[in-house]
Amino acid sequence: MKEIRVVYKTPQFEAFYASLPVKVQTKFKYVIDVITTIYDVSTKFVKHLENTDLYEMRVSVGNNEYRTILFAVDKSNIIESTKIVLLNGFLKKSTKEYRKQIELAQSILKKLEQ
Repeated sequence: MKEIRVVYKTPQFEAFYASLPVKVQTKFKYVIDVITTIYDVSTKFVKHLENTDLYEMRVSVGNNEYRTILFAVDKSNIIESTKIVLLNGFLKKSTKEYRKQIELAQSILKKLEQ
């Protein structure tokens, strides 16, 4: 399939990804392939995070829900964007953890912008 988006990965995401079991890594690869090759990505895989410029990539394996905070670089929304940055990933456990991870993603993004 034709690639319509380029996905960049931060060292923080790479470290998270490397720590995952092979089965989970395989599912992540699949979702990243969907993001790079499908124009209108389903909210099953990517969803906008309210009150932010960020999105979450959603990966479900068994009862575990994994999330990766991402940013659309060249457009204000992911559908129009051709460049995506995967900022950081985590295993979804609680709303409190979510806020902490969003703050971490925003911090990573600020460092990238410098």
